[in-house]
Amino acid sequence: MTPPLPIPVNETAPNWRKIVKKYQQPCLKKSSWQIVNSMGPYIALWGVMYFTVSFSWPLTLALATLAGLFLVRVFIIFHDCGHGSFFRNKKANKTVGFISGLMTLTPFRHWTWQHAVHHGTSGNLDHRGVGDVWTMTVKEYQAAPLWLRVQYRLTRNPFILFVLGPLGLFIVYQRFAYKIASRRDRMDVYKMNACIALYAVAMSLIFGFWNFLWIQLLITTVSGGAGIWLFYVQHQFEDTYWRTGDEWDYTDSAMQGSSFYRLPAILNWFSGNIGYHHIHHLSSRIPNYNLKACHESEPFFQQVPELTLRSSIRSIQLRLWDEEAGKLVGYDVLKKSAH
Repeated sequence: MTPPLPIPVNETAPNWRKIVKKYQQPCLKKSSWQIVNSMGPYIALWGVMYFTVSFSWPLTLALATLAGLFLVRVFIIFHDCGHGSFFRNKKANKTVGFISGLMTLTPFRHWTWQHAVHHGTSGNLDHRGVGDVWTMTVKEYQAAPLWLRVQYRLTRNPFILFVLGPLGLFIVYQRFAYKIASRRDRMDVYKMNACIALYAVAMSLIFGFWNFLWIQLLITTVSGGAGIWLFYVQHQFEDTYWRTGDEWDYTDSAMQGSSFYRLPAILNWFSGNIGYHHIHHLSSRIPNYNLKACHESEPFFQQVPELTLRSSIRSIQLRLWDEEAGKLVGYDVLKKSAH
């Protein structure tokens, strides 16, 4: 991992808004082809898995892993539609966003609102709790009652976060509207729930209830686990960015609090270049297929915390934000402070 920038990036930043503007234009040909090469293989793999269930569960599991990766790409399409960056046409974004939302079991309008809050408050200690990963400061954790500390440790447990978490998030949590959501966003959740119910009934009639259930759960576990991992490591690393009040800055938050996750080319493809997360947070209107080009267009964009697969594993051990040290730390810091 590269060290944090020695000075706030907004003091040396070029006119990055002008630079990113030319990368914000969706390409109908690229977007359409991405739908074909993402949704098409996913649907085909789902069908093939049905035929393997009866004679080879290991093969079914292998296909579920591959299908899960394609579903991550489908989620990136969903994600870009939510930002209005996948198509120029708003109706096209909403239509494809709803369809991909059904495939990923996620209500489009409600999730888009939550995610917009995340983009507007990422790294702001005064505005946590919507569309982010629960993060406590060291002082907050020390002052918290035992039951809250236990709850926090459970939510940060890797098995719960990356294995059970995906099922809880996409099967259960997404079925309910957030408490401060608008009436339209709440209705969006109910509408998606009804469509998912119809989808489940139709698929059960075609493939059988248990076949549908197990195949869908396998794929959701893989895709959800991969998706949560990507979202987690792109903000939860040692030298990330958290500030309070007037100290928080949008550009600094994007450049210091969103990592450049340097992944192998094949994983970049499956994840829709979301590893260029600093670019995405600078401008959410850039389609996923333009993120890499934007990153490479300006040296300023490359002055960011960089993660690799190996270095990102360490982030699992980082749990709390240490305001005094200005970095994310593990629970071991609590032992040191006790002496």
